[in-house]
Amino acid sequence: MNRPGATGERSLALFLLGLLLFSPPLLSLFSVERFVAGVPLLYLYLFAGWGLLIVLIGVIAARAHRGRAAVQGTAAVAGPTSAPAAAPSTQGRPTGDG
Repeated sequence: MNRPGATGERSLALFLLGLLLFSPPLLSLFSVERFVAGVPLLYLYLFAGWGLLIVLIGVIAARAHRGRAAVQGTAAVAGPTSAPAAAPSTQGRPTGDG
């Protein structure tokens, strides 16, 4: 289980990684006349960095979801902590009986 605040810290670290990956000094290293499989190296770097950030966001989100599910699962074993939710209201909606 994640400790409290870990998701926020990971998100902040991921944001800082994104700033670093797309900072002009690092981008200038890849801004050269070199091609990989016909694709400019800078474009390949941008799409690889973008893809890496998306994958890492997914990992962070999945870990946070798993952590919340574990906490909710233990709460369900201990018993309900709040009143059950009310059934959705159909007031103001057409019923189709008409």
